Amino acid sequence: MKAVFLHTFAGMKIKDLCAEERPREKMLSRGVGALTGAELLAILIRTGTGGRNAVDVARDLLKSCGERLGEVASLSLERLCQVNGIGPGKAVAIAAAFELGRRAALEAGVGECVRIDSPAKVYRIMLPLMRDLDHEECWALFLNKSNGLIAKEMMTTGGQDFTLLDKRMVVRRALEHKASAMILVHNHPSGNPYPSIEDINQTKDLHRAFSSCGLQLLDHVIVAGASCYSFSDERVVK
Repeated sequence: MKAVFLHTFAGMKIKDLCAEERPREKMLSRGVGALTGAELLAILIRTGTGGRNAVDVARDLLKSCGERLGEVASLSLERLCQVNGIGPGKAVAIAAAFELGRRAALEAGVGECVRIDSPAKVYRIMLPLMRDLDHEECWALFLNKSNGLIAKEMMTTGGQDFTLLDKRMVVRRALEHKASAMILVHNHPSGNPYPSIEDINQTKDLHRAFSSCGLQLLDHVIVAGASCYSFSDERVVK
């Protein structure tokens, strides 16, 4: 009986659902937090196709990405358009929504006198930007004399297990931001938080470059899934 009910429900148009099950009405009455990922996507998708409503299309999209919104966020416009029921207009709306989320995460804390006082805080700030990446990115958090966050900026991007950092460019950006200190952050898509020999050597090189200019490299944090590694905590940089 349950299987028959679900099949019938899936074939309904959005307008045929009871009010509390329609994503827009549900958001208005219960708040955005009450919606599932599929329902949020359905609001962007707006309409269904071939007897399938927008929620059905959204569920198919999520299923194709292993039920992970982060995977949906990483899809190209071309790949989004390959999902049945999603054309260029809907693909653009979905991509724009995820890009807005990414930019909001990028701005988080900047200009709000957020004080960076622990690797855990670095991890919380950077996780939304790095959590679902399938390649390495290296970012810099530029700080004032009180360790307040001035800016965060991507320095370089690389392959699945390595990214090459130009220390002269990083020092130049620190000086341009009038920063007193910096924390380097990069991710390990493998989920292994421990640094490679290249990570250690690049960090020591950057530490020397910063010291020669009267700047501080306070830490280098590796974000790896649910864990992180701090060079400062492990006494790799002092």
